[in-house]
Amino acid sequence: MGTRTFFHHREEEQKEERQQSLEMTSTTRKRKFKTSEEEETFSLSELSIAAALALTSEIPQDYKLRREAAILELEQRGQKRIWFGNDMEKLEKEVIRNCRLLRVRADRKALRRKAVEKARVEKEYIELRSGRPPMFWIPLRVHAVWERMEVKLACTVLASPPPQVTWYKNGVRIDPRLAPAGKYKIKNKFGMLTLHISRCSMEDSAEYSVEVKNQYGEAYSFATVLVRKYYGKESGFDSEIYRRSLMAREADFAFPLKPLFSREKEPFTLSCYFSSDLLEHQRDITWFRDGELLQNSECRELKYQDREASLTVSCAYKEDEGFYTIRVPSLDGYKEQTTYVFVRDAAAETAGAPGSPLNVKCHDVNKDCLILSWVAPSDNGGSPILGYYIERCVAGSEDWVPCNDKPVKTCRCPVLGLAEGQTYQFRVKAINKEGISHPSKTSDPVTTYDPSKDKRVTVIPYDEGRTIDIFKDDLEGHIKIPLPPTNVHATEVREDYVALAWDEPDPRGREPLKYYVEKSIVGSNSWQMVNLDMPVNSPRFALFDLVKGKSYCFRVRSVNKYGISEPSLPSEPVTAGAKLATLPPPSQVLAFRDTKTSVVLQWDKLKDGLEPLGYYIYCRETGTEEWQTVNNKPVTCHEFTVPGLQPGREYVFCVKSVSEAGLSESSPETDPIVVRPAIACPSAPHGFVLLNCGKTDMTIGWKPPKRKGGTKILGYFLDQHDTSELDWHEVNIQPIPQRVYTVSNLEEGHLYEFRACAMNMAGVGEVSEPSDLFKCEEWTMPEPGPPYDVKCTEVRDSSLKLHWEAPLYIGAGPVTGYYVDVCEEGSEEWKQMNKQSIATTHMKVSDLETGKCYIFRVRALNKAGIGPPSLPSDPVVAKTKAGTNEIELGVDEEGFIYMAFEAPEKNDSSEFIWSKDYEGPPDADRVQTEEKGNKSKLILKDPSEKDLGIYSVEVTDVDDDISASCTLTKEDLDKLLKRSHEIRNPLIKLISGWNIDVLEKGEVRLWLEVEKLSPNAELHLIFNDKELTSTPTHKINFVKGKGLVELIIQNFCDDDKGMYTAQLQDGKAKNQFTLVLVDECFAKVAEEADAKRREWKKKQGPHFIENLKWKVTENCEVLLTCKATNLRKDTSFQWFFNKKARAGGVFDPQTGIGTLRIKKITKADEGQYKALVSDDRGEDYTQLDLTKGAFEDLLKELCRISALSATPLKIQPTEEGIKIYTDVKYYTDYMKTTWYHKEKQLESRDRLKAGSTMNQIWLHILNPTDADKGKYTLELFDGNNSRKLSTDLSGQAFEDALAEHRRLKEAAVAEKCRARVVQGLPDVATIMEDKTLCLTCCVSGDPYPEITWFKNEKVIVFKDRYKMDVKGTVITITIEKVCNEDTGKYSIYVKNKYGSETGQVTISVYKHGEIPTGMEEEEVPGGIIMKKPK
Repeated sequence: MGTRTFFHHREEEQKEERQQSLEMTSTTRKRKFKTSEEEETFSLSELSIAAALALTSEIPQDYKLRREAAILELEQRGQKRIWFGNDMEKLEKEVIRNCRLLRVRADRKALRRKAVEKARVEKEYIELRSGRPPMFWIPLRVHAVWERMEVKLACTVLASPPPQVTWYKNGVRIDPRLAPAGKYKIKNKFGMLTLHISRCSMEDSAEYSVEVKNQYGEAYSFATVLVRKYYGKESGFDSEIYRRSLMAREADFAFPLKPLFSREKEPFTLSCYFSSDLLEHQRDITWFRDGELLQNSECRELKYQDREASLTVSCAYKEDEGFYTIRVPSLDGYKEQTTYVFVRDAAAETAGAPGSPLNVKCHDVNKDCLILSWVAPSDNGGSPILGYYIERCVAGSEDWVPCNDKPVKTCRCPVLGLAEGQTYQFRVKAINKEGISHPSKTSDPVTTYDPSKDKRVTVIPYDEGRTIDIFKDDLEGHIKIPLPPTNVHATEVREDYVALAWDEPDPRGREPLKYYVEKSIVGSNSWQMVNLDMPVNSPRFALFDLVKGKSYCFRVRSVNKYGISEPSLPSEPVTAGAKLATLPPPSQVLAFRDTKTSVVLQWDKLKDGLEPLGYYIYCRETGTEEWQTVNNKPVTCHEFTVPGLQPGREYVFCVKSVSEAGLSESSPETDPIVVRPAIACPSAPHGFVLLNCGKTDMTIGWKPPKRKGGTKILGYFLDQHDTSELDWHEVNIQPIPQRVYTVSNLEEGHLYEFRACAMNMAGVGEVSEPSDLFKCEEWTMPEPGPPYDVKCTEVRDSSLKLHWEAPLYIGAGPVTGYYVDVCEEGSEEWKQMNKQSIATTHMKVSDLETGKCYIFRVRALNKAGIGPPSLPSDPVVAKTKAGTNEIELGVDEEGFIYMAFEAPEKNDSSEFIWSKDYEGPPDADRVQTEEKGNKSKLILKDPSEKDLGIYSVEVTDVDDDISASCTLTKEDLDKLLKRSHEIRNPLIKLISGWNIDVLEKGEVRLWLEVEKLSPNAELHLIFNDKELTSTPTHKINFVKGKGLVELIIQNFCDDDKGMYTAQLQDGKAKNQFTLVLVDECFAKVAEEADAKRREWKKKQGPHFIENLKWKVTENCEVLLTCKATNLRKDTSFQWFFNKKARAGGVFDPQTGIGTLRIKKITKADEGQYKALVSDDRGEDYTQLDLTKGAFEDLLKELCRISALSATPLKIQPTEEGIKIYTDVKYYTDYMKTTWYHKEKQLESRDRLKAGSTMNQIWLHILNPTDADKGKYTLELFDGNNSRKLSTDLSGQAFEDALAEHRRLKEAAVAEKCRARVVQGLPDVATIMEDKTLCLTCCVSGDPYPEITWFKNEKVIVFKDRYKMDVKGTVITITIEKVCNEDTGKYSIYVKNKYGSETGQVTISVYKHGEIPTGMEEEEVPGGIIMKKPK
């Protein structure tokens, strides 16, 4: 609390006056009655009160009457009464009353004179005190009140003339009209200022101040109001809330939370930003999802850092979708924001597979079974969901085991066969005809247990917290054979299963029980046990695969280790297979506008009290067929905001109910709705400025509301306030359409403030804050007034367009130019942008820094100088907004040049304002404007250079700037005019000119392709000035949809030589294309057509599909192959070489492959090879020319393979010397060989012989010496590449080879001189009896050998008939008159010192007239007939 004045008085004087004003006398004296002529005396206190009343009150016209009443009051107050006893008191009262009446009646004239005199004195006193600045006689004081109480702030002020009074709360002006009705009451009575606050809340805790000012000064008084709330035992100034109120201002949310779109199995982060650092008591931030408190976990992280609170989910599932709320503590409770997080389905592994189920939960957990439920997915993949597969695993493992063999139809199913005490997790997959979905999120771990265990324990407390546990099992009797269960009934009946439950027998005994379930069809007396192999441990069981439509009864038997009980009573009949019906959809869904990217949906609850699990919402853009899923987790509310829509697009919506049976049918579609902001009242105008001022009138301007409410502003209501008065007054009754208004009938010299509110079709918007005080004083300055309405359009990354209006007050002369100043937001330094003034009221601002915020102002110039600056523009960020459109420049279908601009964010009342060169609308005689939907088109009627310039467009009645511009240059206009001419005088566009194709049968196809033509297109085909028509020999095809024109000529001949012209016409478009087919071009086509015609005819019979080709195998054999097709059994195949038939070929009729193998090719194999296939249908042949270059290529390949087959060099000693050789698969003379000794090329000479055979290449070193030692290299060159083989003939290798050579040489000499039978003896000789046998042979040997003959291995003694004749090397044996005894085996044995050898012959003697079987006759010298075996 404090008091501050601009014109100070001495503190002592203030205290004295304050004391005097409050001083009360306690003196009691008897009243003295005076006549009207006597002087009246007043106390000091009375004088002070009178002075205060005079200074703080106004002097109206009835001032005299009020002064008379005041004087009478003062006189009455000046009298002091003394009370006596009852009689005297009554007497005195009566006397006084009578005297007063008499005095008033008798002395009215004197009293009037008295009042006039007093008024004169007061007037002099006021004049004496006039010109005094305000001062607080009694200042404001601090107040502390409880919540919902009232508080009154009061103070007394002295000032002359009376001051203007303004109340503030935390520096913000208090306007009772803007607050709730009755919240504030402000009074000013005779200098007593009061502010009454009703029903205080925590928000009313603030610092309040009052400002009083007149032309001599101003004063302020401050006081704090603390509204207390009960916080435990501590309250008042010791409370925590009071201590917190003394801290810094609490942080608030910087931006609203926006919807977040994520995808399944992917992370997402939801962030919330604050305006400042959170105070200590605000840092207990909490997050909620669908009202459920969220905590940190393995998959979720909550964090606050650097004014940012974030929630991060590492792996999103559809269960994470929902309404997310962040809550931050505050002094009066908490602040919170809410948004929706969408989690889309992950991409399906199989196209068309459904989305994954969600919300898998376990119910009715028992020892060995439980009930599993889930929610059907929103997306079925385009085909109905056929069912669901359930999988389970032991918690902590990833070994998933199927729980069902057949798909479950509903979203609820029992799971049997679990182990007691084991912890499980479950997941579910959906299936349709296309495939299986991704698995759902795993359920929370659940442990199987006996739920009745706790009921069987009685706990008795005793002795200060101790307990005694009594187990019912211990009290059970010794029952051996158990009793049957009771109350067998069906708990769930579904299409897939029936779930049973029963009560345990009582008493049940101490032994653990199991149960067998039996079923029976109603009407039959036979019972069938359904779980004989697997008794259940829990009083729960589910039966699957029951016959649909039949009724069953069930009963149960108990079993323990002693035996099995009697059956229980049968259950009530249960009909299996009753299909669970889906719920109906909502009957009506309504869509409402919300924002430019969202729509609000509302729908009714289901009738008959049906409660679905939630609702799925779907949307579809008008004109498309595909429905998009909005939410993937059912929402339980009946109103939902659908975000993320495209502005200006039209959508329809529908809703489906979700239940255990699945999804319902779709609700009726909503009416189509265009995504635009909802129509609402506009916000308050702002930026009031004084544009001109006369003696009694002011011209006021202001800026439009920042939020126009989604529709056109219909007008404004303006209020004015004279600072000398308390109330505001309306300026206009009818709305003002413009934002400039002249207010008349004002008081010259008075201070005025103004406020306004805007109106649209939704109603009247908020009232603006009051403007600054404007003094009503006529402007006479020579400089111009301020420009106004400074705004920015066409805002891009580095530029914008600045517009303003010329000043209304021009001063001493017309405005000649403008200067533009710029200032970065947050800075107070203004920089002039243009050195020279500009004459227009617009300016292109370039070279801005992207992302920075700027403010602009404009100053006007005339001959007297520069006037005051305009009101600064609204801050603008130099950045191109996402989705910003530019003006499209083009030519329409009718050839008109146009400029088009699309604005999806426009409202229903928005207009497109076109301008040329920013000087106003284009000339209506030269342009035409068309508007359709969100798009406006400006059409040039008669384009010429007059239309060159800058065209701009702006959309009205939108909150954000939507504007663009484009410059139409001479170059652009020329291109557009050319395009316009092409459209108005169109030519059919040629895609592919005349082409000539020769078809398989020898037909000639002439064709061309143009752009697609309409069904009404026409074709005229001219040949040599004569129009052709389609005939079997000249077929014309005209495919209009493809733009194809073709002419197929069957038998192409000389008659078809000439000029072909295709004349096309399609509406206005036409064109013609000519083909000249003469001379070489014609001859070439005719030749090809003839060849293909023959080829086709040939292919009617057997023919080759693979021509003759050669191949060299790894064995250096040449293989000629070809392949024929279309064969028959009687088809023949022949090989020819140089036009002569050649044998040796192989032909396989099954495969059609013919093969000719040349094992060792030589020069003689060079020539023409031909394969011929023929039958009665015709013949075909293929030729291969293996001459000259082709034969050389074959030899090169042969040499290459032969060179690659060469073995490493080998050393072979011989009797002549040492032989170095390599083996090859095949050697020809075409392969060039070169021998090197010690890198020196060798030439063939007496001692060195190089040679080759078909399989070997060698170098023979004759009579080797030491000079022949060293490295030997053989180079093989195949015509392209060379290969080298080396060996080292030195050292031990040379010595070994040399020794072996000498040995072989000696052996050769011995072999040469060895005794041997050279020739003459036959193998067998036959002779007739009595003939003479002569056997002659030659022998050799040096020295001459010894000769011995043997007969049957016995030495022959030459005598009688046996004679031997030796003539040099010829030896003859003669047997005269041979007989049968001479038959036998004869041999000659020759021997000398080098060796020996034996020659043998078999002699057979036969009788006269016989010829031995198997022998043929042959005459020999001497007339002897020799017989040789065949």
